[in-house]
Amino acid sequence: MAKVEVKIGVKMGEGGRLFGSVTAKDIADALLAEHKLEIDKRKIELKDSIKALGTYPVTIKIHPEVSAQIQVHIIAN
Repeated sequence: MAKVEVKIGVKMGEGGRLFGSVTAKDIADALLAEHKLEIDKRKIELKDSIKALGTYPVTIKIHPEVSAQIQVHIIAN
């Protein structure tokens, strides 16, 4: 899972800002759609919702003692 990457296309609002934000549920949905990985959104650790374009490292708790980091690419639709 260390090399897993997902791309999430988002709508842009005025001034180049995201229309809304990207949440753990959005990341879980992208993992299922792109990689057929079903991950509970509660296992995805985000300090805050993602509110800007870019690439973000995101930690997924697989087990209480095991976690993995994936790359989430937020791109404009």
